[in-house]
Amino acid sequence: MQGVLTGFAVIAVVIAVGYAIGRRGYLGDQGREVLTKLAFHVASPALLFTTLAQTDLSVIFSSRLLVTALSTAAAAGVFVAVGVVRHWGVGRTTIGALCSSYVNSGNLGIPIAVYVLGDASLVAPVLLFQLVGVTPVALTILDLSGKGEKGPLWRRLLTPLRNPIAVGSLAGVAVSATGLRIPAPVLDPLTLIGGMSVPAVLLAFGISLCGSTMPGRGPERLPVFLSVALKSFGQPAAAWALAAGVFGLRGAPLLDVVVTSALPAAQNLYTYASSYRVAERLARDSILLSTVISVPVLVVVAALLG
Repeated sequence: MQGVLTGFAVIAVVIAVGYAIGRRGYLGDQGREVLTKLAFHVASPALLFTTLAQTDLSVIFSSRLLVTALSTAAAAGVFVAVGVVRHWGVGRTTIGALCSSYVNSGNLGIPIAVYVLGDASLVAPVLLFQLVGVTPVALTILDLSGKGEKGPLWRRLLTPLRNPIAVGSLAGVAVSATGLRIPAPVLDPLTLIGGMSVPAVLLAFGISLCGSTMPGRGPERLPVFLSVALKSFGQPAAAWALAAGVFGLRGAPLLDVVVTSALPAAQNLYTYASSYRVAERLARDSILLSTVISVPVLVVVAALLG
């Protein structure tokens, strides 16, 4: 259980520092916005490029990835269905679907994979699937549903190529697929810049908590509770049913896919919501609640399947 507790402790400390910065006003009124833009436009694309450029893409061809993809689709699909019925709007429904199914495979998934599962590479299929598959699609939907959606069809079709996070992800995959070796003078600065991504996201998230009300209240109450329930219980349950019942996974492989599916919603989802100025409260509350709830959930999963 050390890995679970260590991962959450690191995240909690950095968010607490962000909260303290916000309370003291050290970064001024625009501090959160500056950190968010830094992460979205500069640091996160660099991090995704350097990570994927050095990843063995053969990991995507596995039954574990299929379980991840199907459980993600199941959780997101339920939220989308409810969002359509309740007329929550495209942007709000997209953010809610992400909060219901997009796991924190980076800054939390990696330490948990190391300390609980014994191999950091086990989160690579999830990371690749989310970065290369889910993220470009979701951000394209957000782009096309915003004020700038009107224009020539060719321009709208090229929307993913204008998004910095999608560009960083796809460029990293291209480098890995072609086997190109990036010279150190090029890779090292990108790695250094990418190292700002996770701290910037967490600090911005902490600042956003200043002066906020308790999560799960107000008009976003139903979407928040639905996304948290799907993320914390629905997705890991779907992953377990698919892995054990359909793909016949047992032992360590079964533990791997259920643990990764039980990870909370990723902090960078708040960055997306903030950057597009849509459903920010939904993203913030869902991330916070799913992170808190995932602690006992991960402990129980590890105890039962470990």
